[in-house]
Amino acid sequence: MTTWPILSVTTFLPLVGALIVYLSRGDDEAARRNSRWIALWTTLITFAVSVILVMRFDPANPDFQFVEKANWLATGITYHMGVDGISLPLVILTTAVMPFCIIASWKAITSRVREYMMAFLILETLMVGTFSALDLVLFYLFFEGGLIPMFLIIGVWGGPRRVYASFKFFLYTLLGSVLMLLAIMALYWNGGTTDIPTLMHTAVPRSLQTWAWLAFFASFAVKMPMWPVHTWLPDAHVEAPTAGSVVLAAILLKMGGYGFLRFSLPMFPLASHDFAPLIFTLSVIAIIYTSLVALMQEDMKKLIAYSSVAHMGFVTMGIFAGTMQGVAGGVFQMISHGIVSGALFLCVGVVYDRLHTRQIAAYGGLVNRMPLYAMTFMVFTMANVGLPGTSGFVGEFMTLLGTFKVSLPTAFFATSGVILSAAYALWLYRKIVFGALVKPSLMSMKDLTLRECLTLFPMIALTILFGVWPKPVLDMSAASVQQLVNNYNTAVTAVKAAALLQ
Repeated sequence: MTTWPILSVTTFLPLVGALIVYLSRGDDEAARRNSRWIALWTTLITFAVSVILVMRFDPANPDFQFVEKANWLATGITYHMGVDGISLPLVILTTAVMPFCIIASWKAITSRVREYMMAFLILETLMVGTFSALDLVLFYLFFEGGLIPMFLIIGVWGGPRRVYASFKFFLYTLLGSVLMLLAIMALYWNGGTTDIPTLMHTAVPRSLQTWAWLAFFASFAVKMPMWPVHTWLPDAHVEAPTAGSVVLAAILLKMGGYGFLRFSLPMFPLASHDFAPLIFTLSVIAIIYTSLVALMQEDMKKLIAYSSVAHMGFVTMGIFAGTMQGVAGGVFQMISHGIVSGALFLCVGVVYDRLHTRQIAAYGGLVNRMPLYAMTFMVFTMANVGLPGTSGFVGEFMTLLGTFKVSLPTAFFATSGVILSAAYALWLYRKIVFGALVKPSLMSMKDLTLRECLTLFPMIALTILFGVWPKPVLDMSAASVQQLVNNYNTAVTAVKAAALLQ
């Protein structure tokens, strides 16, 4: 058992880095360079510490590990941290993606560099804290706190319509979270505690389950984002700087899926079962509708943003199928999408840095000038489509398999989304990479630099590794997923049996 508070160190190390960046004052080039290097080393050390979590994690144990608990507020609200097989992969995803974001911002961000790096480091602490918190109030503070640095990243360093996009992002997510706060208070009054592991085994009355499920759903559905509360996402992605889009797609979207797995299924199993048809309907609409909308886009970032909504539809569908394959596939799809979607936004950032436009029509024939980039972009496009041999295939296939056992029509319509994703992803790739190199502005385009290779090549390796050998992620989450599914099915079966006896 770990004797030092490794989870707290992983969580708050970026905050220490942000403080060091703050203390490195000055507006000259040396201060900007120092801010970048401090932020990079902080994220790398945080990742190294999080790897120790993986090495010491026991995948056969479905319960929370690395648990830390201390008295905090007088009403029984505690500082309670811990991870299981569902949250640990998301913690590692967070710590692994952040160094890439810092490297991607190296040359792209030239104004207020110190504040920018501080915002990213504070955001990392809040994201890791969200996935590690085992107290409802602590979870809420981390979950909502992440809004503030992301709001600033979009609003200060974003595109021309950044203020509109940042306020839309903030208001949408805050509105849903107010309802979640009410549900947290109701759970406290019902169970007498805000301790998440305790509440997982506390009986919640049927009527409260329904209302609490809807309140949590309001928050998590916006965060995912699910159709029809997804409209903030394309605006936020288009206006955010490249690294902001990477964090948004790779990690912040996963908070909604994590919330469903941590709260909706274990705490409100009956309500989750009752509302499953609603989730299936919304997921199928998200998969088909947003794929069709993606086909009509003229902006690269907007197209990838809509594809994210479609891929998150597979996650929600798999989670609420309540089957082993569905839930495990949902967890895997979140990790896979975090890598692939983050990499796609980095690919857009590469060409945007050279030409300063994201319009698809401005490009064409890049394979002639940027063969390395064309190869890199192709790998992530294929993974986004769900090509076998890439990580994108495993998650989609497992969620469809898990849903097929529960609802054949849902699985059938969701599968059509795979065809549509191939349509928009391959169309985008053809327009940008192939064709004749006739536009004068593209003649001087340089291929990937060493810095860009450092951000993209590790992601290529992970995409192919998890596509061929998904065992590490699936094994890590298997015991926790099995326990979650068993408890969910036991609760639903007991209610059905009681109804038959009446």
